[in-house]
Amino acid sequence: MKRDRVVWSSSTERVVYVPVPRRPGRLRRAVRTGFLLTMVGVLRAVRNPRWRCALLGITLIIPGLLMRGHLPGNLLLLPGLMALGYSPFLPGEVFMNRKDHTRLCRELSAYSTPAERCDFAALLTQYPDQETGELRSILARQELLDIRYGLPGRGPR
Repeated sequence: MKRDRVVWSSSTERVVYVPVPRRPGRLRRAVRTGFLLTMVGVLRAVRNPRWRCALLGITLIIPGLLMRGHLPGNLLLLPGLMALGYSPFLPGEVFMNRKDHTRLCRELSAYSTPAERCDFAALLTQYPDQETGELRSILARQELLDIRYGLPGRGPR
């Protein structure tokens, strides 16, 4: 007897074959895996402002080309081409080593009280934003986490 068939018989005279739905095949699994890997790659690329602008341009150009000749297609095509043409002129993001970034976050978490953070922010104002931008973003993220989740033992604000 074949594996993809079920036999129903109410008597010995007549046999009815009912096909059983098959499991998803290799092709479907490969398409799903490829889609998931593509999404992971796109999400990693979106971190960089240059690639973010390029992806925006591509997502506007594709429907604009598909609906060419109609009003919505024409309205999407021009901004998509402009975003794609502008993307090479954006600054690329400089990624710091993950270990160095983790160490820096750990060291900046020592500034836990609002007075210490205010003093450190006053110190950072003496330097240009290009040099202290990462420090400011880490401090802002830590302050948001403190406000959102609160620190145990600190009491109400």
